[in-house]
This record gives sequence, structure tokens and C-alpha cells, in this order.
Amino acid sequence: MLLEKPTILFFERNFPSANMILIRDQLPILIDTGFGSDADETVRLIEEAGMKPEALHLIVNTHYHSDHVGGNFHLQKNYNVKISAHTWDASLINNRDNEACSAEWLDQPVEPYDVQVKLTDNDVIHTGNKEFQVIHTPGHTLGHIALYEPEEEVLICGDLFHRNDVGWLNMFREGVASMQRSLESMERVAKLPMKQAYSGHGPKIEVPFRSIDKARGRLEKWLSNPEKMSWHACKRIFAFTLMMKNGLHQEEIDDYLLHCGWLQDFSRHAFSLQPDAFIPILLEEMIRSGAARWDNHMFIATAPYRAPGEKWIRKNTMPKDW
Repeated sequence: MLLEKPTILFFERNFPSANMILIRDQLPILIDTGFGSDADETVRLIEEAGMKPEALHLIVNTHYHSDHVGGNFHLQKNYNVKISAHTWDASLINNRDNEACSAEWLDQPVEPYDVQVKLTDNDVIHTGNKEFQVIHTPGHTLGHIALYEPEEEVLICGDLFHRNDVGWLNMFREGVASMQRSLESMERVAKLPMKQAYSGHGPKIEVPFRSIDKARGRLEKWLSNPEKMSWHACKRIFAFTLMMKNGLHQEEIDDYLLHCGWLQDFSRHAFSLQPDAFIPILLEEMIRSGAARWDNHMFIATAPYRAPGEKWIRKNTMPKDW
């Protein structure tokens, strides 16, 4: 494929899929693949950009959460596309570790895939006319990476930070120092010349340093009040669940949540509450913050989303099934 001008194409997507970026060049790459139920849309977006999925040279995952890697299975199985990820993520994925993708803990289904290209800090991904520097940016996950293109001064930052938010942090699966790691990652990318950034959620970031400053300020506040970090994570995780399941009926909420690893850990260890006592407090906070609402005895997320079909919800594939 010979192109006069390589192009960075950004696709903003609704939940449960993360955004994706297509680098249309001699060796085209796709950064993140969305949620599994949106795999057909992922293919359609690639084709509408004037490319065939089988022409992809490489998929690059910023990290292994379901909304970023869910399309991997479809693209790898049907188009034989190679997948790359940070070596720490790759080891968990390729060894079929039950902790892979934090899928079991989050109750977020992910279909099986393999990582052929293991990435480390300062690796360079060549697309023909462009070179993308791999920057290890742990915090949101230990294996999180960003990609930097120096010619156009573009940062692809995954869930390190968003235009008006920061990636939620998981001290139970990513370590108690996840806040410090995220701050260090933020400091590192803040030193790069940067004209714009693309994050995993929300619109493109036209003034990256303003967003980095906001994210950094939020993290610094969390250091002095870690409970705020835990609330941020719980609301993000539960809102994603409500989108993924297209809401939960009032009668099924308690039983569902009591079987979730994330709720067990946060309630007991972050809030010093028994899980059954934490649930009504969580529901109240979801409503107060505008993250969810009641609709005819259904608890539903308020952010725009496209619910997976019933067939996908029932599938519920986890790494232990791979």
C-alpha cells in the first residue's frame, strides 16, 4: 500500500467500546479494537476508512481491558491480524492466566486472543512513513502504554487521561502504588512536545497540557484522600456494567453485586463496610452523581451507550474459559 500522505484517523466511540485510532500508512496499524459485541462495527469503520481489515499490519492495545481489546478475537480469527501489547499484558494473555484483562474481577467478558508482538518502553513501531514511540505509562493498569508520534506531535494516551477526566485506578489488581505510578506517567508525557492527544474515551484533546494538568491535580487530591479514588473507580466500573448489561432490575442488583470481586474488595478494604451494607450507599452515590438512574424498576447508566445483544450478554466468556 503506497500512500502519498500517511493519516492518523481517530474514531470516537460510545460505550461499551473505547475509542480507536487507525494509522493509514504503508504498514497500517489499529490502536485498540473496542468491545467484543461491537466487532462488526469495528470492521465497518475500518472499511469506511478505505481499508480492508486483512491489510492491517498490526493491532496495538494500549492495555488489556475489555473495552480496548474486545475486537481482537474477531480480527485475529477472521483476518489473521497480529496483535501487540506491553510484555506484562502479553504474558498474562498468552499464559491464559485467570487474572488476564482483570475480566473475572470486573465481570467483563473477553474472547480469547494471542499477543504475537511484546512491547517494552522506548520500542518504536514503524508504519512506513511514521514512527510511533512506545511509552510505558503504568497506573490505570501495570501494562498500560501510550504511543507518541514526534513529527505531528501527537500522543495516543489510552486511559492515562481524558479531556476532562483520568483513568480509574485499581489498587487491588494493579497495586497500591497505582496513584503514584499514574502521576509519574503523567509527568513523563507532560515533557513531550504535544499539539493534540487522543484518549480512550471522549473527544480528541485539542489542548493536551490543560487536560494533563487537570488529571494531575485530581490525582494529587486523591493522594491526600484515597477514598475519592475508590469512589471514582466504583462508579466507573458499575456504570460500565450497567451499559454492558443494558441495566439491572431492582430485584437482581444485590445478588449480582455480591458476586463481583471489585465490589467485595472496595467495600471491605476501601470503605471498611460489609458488601451488603455498601450496596445501598453505592446506588445512592450513582444517582447523586448522575452516573445512573431508575427507570421503571431498572437501574440504568445515564451516559450514551449501545447495549450488547442478549446473545452476547449470555456468552460471558472469561480467560478461565480460554
